[in-house]
Amino acid sequence: MGVRKAIGSERGQLIAQFFSESFLVVAIAFIISLFLVVIFIPFFNEIADKKLTMLWLNPVFWSMGIGFSIFTGLIAGSYPALYLSSFQPVKVLKGTFRAGRFAAIPRKVLVVLQFSVSVILIIGTLVVHRQIQHAKNRPVGYNRESLVTAGMNEALQGKYEALRNELKSSNVIVEMTQSTSPVTDVWNSNGGFNWEGKDPNLAVDFPNSGVTPEYGKVIGWQIKEGRDFSREFKTDSAAFILNESAVKFIGIKDPINKIITWDGKPFKVIGIVKDMLTESVYKPVRAAMFHCTYEQGNIMTLKINPALAPNDAISKIDAVFKKFDPATAFEFKFVDDDFAKKFGDEERIGKLASVFAILAIFISCLGLFGLASFVAEQRTKEIGVRKVVGASVFTLWKLLSRDFLMLVIISCIIAMPLAWYGMHQWLQKYDYRTAISWWIFGVAIVGSLVITLLTVSFQAIKTAVANPIKSLKAD
Repeated sequence: MGVRKAIGSERGQLIAQFFSESFLVVAIAFIISLFLVVIFIPFFNEIADKKLTMLWLNPVFWSMGIGFSIFTGLIAGSYPALYLSSFQPVKVLKGTFRAGRFAAIPRKVLVVLQFSVSVILIIGTLVVHRQIQHAKNRPVGYNRESLVTAGMNEALQGKYEALRNELKSSNVIVEMTQSTSPVTDVWNSNGGFNWEGKDPNLAVDFPNSGVTPEYGKVIGWQIKEGRDFSREFKTDSAAFILNESAVKFIGIKDPINKIITWDGKPFKVIGIVKDMLTESVYKPVRAAMFHCTYEQGNIMTLKINPALAPNDAISKIDAVFKKFDPATAFEFKFVDDDFAKKFGDEERIGKLASVFAILAIFISCLGLFGLASFVAEQRTKEIGVRKVVGASVFTLWKLLSRDFLMLVIISCIIAMPLAWYGMHQWLQKYDYRTAISWWIFGVAIVGSLVITLLTVSFQAIKTAVANPIKSLKAD
């Protein structure tokens, strides 16, 4: 810049040069970004469960893309264009010009902002994954292993008992049941319930599933009091089994053998089971009732023989089903897979947060590396003098790294309350939620410091081991 100004270049020409270089870099970046989006959009769609496509013919897309690129070029080029073009050529050429003590402040501010975003995303990612794991560790109340569900279509109506006997005799299943709702959902919810001591103004709406007597044996629910449904007791067709939440809700002490009426018909409570997660894994279990029914459900649940491989068992089950309904393909679902879908939204959030956290850390490291290069260049002679008077490489490395660690610590101080508030608000939408533990912030801080040291160490060590003679001769 000094040479160009000395031979007659005007400041406006220098400003134009800086802006043109900035726009050129941004234009190249924009073109590269288009290729990267094309490459990674299928990966993003898979993670986010979206169907995004490139809007090549959309004028709004190009207007926003080009407009943002121009804005970025202006912001990126304005500082060097306005600042460097103001240097006095005499001082620059004589080597007496030195950047002011505040010259590095914009770079430091950007590094602090970048690392603040990175720390927030790191903390957010940890909290999301912890919330998912917290829900996965929640007691389910039944055994999902080897359970398969299938729909009861019209062709199979009235053939349930024969189908069940055929499957059991082939030793492909342990047991089979029929119900009005799948194990992992609630399809039936009813009112019209009354019991002794009930407030007449209290409106109730309970999940109320009809199940065959083998239901408990198939899913492995846990009887807390009383007994399970049984084909040996014909009176079980007018009996209820309640879950723990229902017992708490109705407030009856010792509910076994008590009467609950449903639309005027009396039902005797014969058992209490532990709460089961049949709906959202993040909400409290609703009060639920189960009544015994025969061949009235829409869902069949099969407990596969654990001695058989799942694929072999499914092929044998398919063969039996075709005997009873040759025209329809056997469609089934594993209960484990259905249950896993309950975590789908949160797992997508976790994966996306992880990807964005990695990108933010990478961008922050680029900024940090650039700042480290700038500072090392500014302190070249100082490092040379320190080496001449006996400073070790470790001492110089520590000297150059200390300032960057302080920047990251400032980033953490800024990021932690913001991250806590944001994730605290996010967790409030879940009734069953984890706590934001202190170690999450500790991991984010330690991780950020380690990343910082790894990033700046290359430049710091390179400067520290440089020949001091060359360093002292540097302009």
